[in-house]
Amino acid sequence: MKNMNTVEITKIGLVAAVLCIIAPLSIPIGPVPISFTNFIIYVAIFAIGSRRGLVSYLVYLLIGLVGLPVFSGFSGGPGKLFGPTGGYLFGFIFIFLISGYFIEKNYKDKKNTILAMIIGTVVCYFFGTIWLNIQTGMGLSQAFMAGVIPFIPGDLVKIAVAAFAGEKIREALIQNKLYGIKE
Repeated sequence: MKNMNTVEITKIGLVAAVLCIIAPLSIPIGPVPISFTNFIIYVAIFAIGSRRGLVSYLVYLLIGLVGLPVFSGFSGGPGKLFGPTGGYLFGFIFIFLISGYFIEKNYKDKKNTILAMIIGTVVCYFFGTIWLNIQTGMGLSQAFMAGVIPFIPGDLVKIAVAAFAGEKIREALIQNKLYGIKE
């Protein structure tokens, strides 16, 4: 990544832009809203790789930190990033690190990619739930019920769609020589 060219920077910027457009669209169901942020993250890993995707996500976090309304519910600023749901925002980094590592090893293996995304999501849930517990004073089981249980079915659907669509996206980008990774 040290020799990024204009194409690489553009890819990173495009994924950051997609995050800024899609992430604010959320469904408030309690202290933690339903969001499509993790779906964009899953697809980004396939489309531009985990390292570039992580840089895109960090750019997105910085944009939100300075106050632009890119977080769920069109919110932004340090209060949101370091507030009760901030643990999930920081927890998404683990999806890039964990899921990305395994997906990049063998993105064509559906079981591998689905398992990798599930493991990354579980770590994100863990980090976010602990943070929610500390920030709100909820009991750990209450935080788990508010921040994990309602999201499992939807996240499993996002993971399944990303696993199947992600491979197709990656293949199309490789065939069009837009990916920048030698296969």
